[in-house]
Amino acid sequence: MNIRYLVELTHDERQDLLDRVNKGELGARKLKRANILLMADGHTYTDLDIAHALSTSESTVARTRKRCVEESAEAALSERQRPGASRKLKTLQEAKLVALACTTAPEGRARWTLHLLADELVALCEDLEDVSHETVRQRLKENQLKPWLKKMWCIRAVDPAFLWRMEDVLALYAAPADPRFPVICFDEGLKQLIGEVREPRPMQPGSPAQQDTHYKRNGTAKLMVLQDVHRPWREVIVTQRRRRREFALTMKRLVDEFYPDAERIRVVLDQLNTHGPESLYETFPAAEARRITEKLEFHHTPKHASWLNMVEIEIGVLMSQCLDRRIGDMKTMESEVAAWVKRRNDEKAQINWLFTIDKAREKLARHYPEPTLNQSPSP
Repeated sequence: MNIRYLVELTHDERQDLLDRVNKGELGARKLKRANILLMADGHTYTDLDIAHALSTSESTVARTRKRCVEESAEAALSERQRPGASRKLKTLQEAKLVALACTTAPEGRARWTLHLLADELVALCEDLEDVSHETVRQRLKENQLKPWLKKMWCIRAVDPAFLWRMEDVLALYAAPADPRFPVICFDEGLKQLIGEVREPRPMQPGSPAQQDTHYKRNGTAKLMVLQDVHRPWREVIVTQRRRRREFALTMKRLVDEFYPDAERIRVVLDQLNTHGPESLYETFPAAEARRITEKLEFHHTPKHASWLNMVEIEIGVLMSQCLDRRIGDMKTMESEVAAWVKRRNDEKAQINWLFTIDKAREKLARHYPEPTLNQSPSP
């Protein structure tokens, strides 16, 4: 047997390789090289035998043998560092690219693109003849820059009022379920009614569904969405208008129809001017308004933080699963939404809410006052 590089492992090296293989501590490539060394030790197998047994190539076996003999068994487990191609941009050129990406896009362009940045960089750098958009992308990625991306944020300056309302809502979510005191999230959605001017063509083998690019607007439908935090139940009430009256009627149904046996219903909702007890007093006689409000306990999310309302997620699911299409009239809207609600309730779908008071305090720690040794008020 003519083997150029004979692997002779010491007892400790062999035992170390066996332990690491058996414990699963090695990645796939290192595991294969370790098995190559174990089979090569003792000169029993040729490179071809090892290659067939481990489903690899003879050249890989030969390279692993060679590195073990010339360096060490540990070195043979890893690949040599491969020299990469030289960087396409010099340090000053990269600095100019970063500065350019952070500026306003040229007049007539809404935002920077990779090709636009590449062209502008060549124009700025006299010693740069050409640069690809891929090079620009890689350098921007290294600096965590995305000039084509603009994020929206809607969280006001965090003050004690914000923290109080946030923790008040999160405490409700974390509280154990109690049928006497259910927690209901409420919010409103809006969907435009879009009618067809020509009959759509259904999908057929070899041809996708088709609809005319023209359509007609038939007004809007308002969605009053209710969701129980602690059980898989939701209800969507479709209305033509969104006034204090619609809110009051929804709260009356919540009390009398959906939760007639509850002692008090805790409702999480945003701070829209119609979302309050005054809407009930504007809609019903005083005695009736009083009867309903005595069974309701409103918990408002902070301003600009409606994302704390769990039902926002449910509305997103409703829009994507049911309403992401043209619906032309109220009757169809009501029937389609009712079918979606029934199916989702039958599936016992619930929102898996993960944002807790502890996580909020950790994330917004800088907005909380520093704890002191003596918290008692001074005399």
